Amino acid sequence: MLPGMSDLQASTTAGQRGPADHSIRDQIVDAADAHFSHYGYGKTTVADLAKAIGFSKAYIYKFFDSKQAIGEAICARCLGAMVGAVEGSIADGKSATDKIRRLFKTISSMSVELFFNDRKLYDIAAYSCAEHWPSAEAYVARITAIVAEIIVEGREAGEFERKTPIDEASRAIVMVFQPFMNPVMLQHNLDAVPERAGEVISLILRSLAP
Repeated sequence: MLPGMSDLQASTTAGQRGPADHSIRDQIVDAADAHFSHYGYGKTTVADLAKAIGFSKAYIYKFFDSKQAIGEAICARCLGAMVGAVEGSIADGKSATDKIRRLFKTISSMSVELFFNDRKLYDIAAYSCAEHWPSAEAYVARITAIVAEIIVEGREAGEFERKTPIDEASRAIVMVFQPFMNPVMLQHNLDAVPERAGEVISLILRSLAP
């Protein structure tokens, strides 16, 4: 398991109470997902959720210690799906260079798709980044770890330079791509995808060249 994966999985259960596997918790998350999608995360209270689901606030607090904990579960599920898509995309990569392109193209295209197709869910992701929720931090750590593994592969194949420390290179690469990866920043750069995002990917690959 790559570094960051366990943190992403752990963020799914952050702030949760009671049995690990419980249908009521899933029911609360599904109802919250629908409610947030309609009204937005910021305008929704636990009391609103309780009323919509037909539970008392006290009953919801038996499973989650806060509204953020519910948001974390939704956000972690969304970001986990993005990581899964990235992993699926790079699995078909023919080289480390190809994998870098696939990784960042997948992230930018999926983020834009989320913005236009499920704006309220996108807003939760943006909120999680702005507030440094564990799910958002774990997502960045996971992507950084994947980049580090691709760099190692590229160095072994003679595709990438070997002088820059791998942790430094992977962190810098993810930082450079933040305008197309971070939901808070991406909303101001939607017109730059895919052309400008592609230019940044090419710049990243030139920086990795031996």
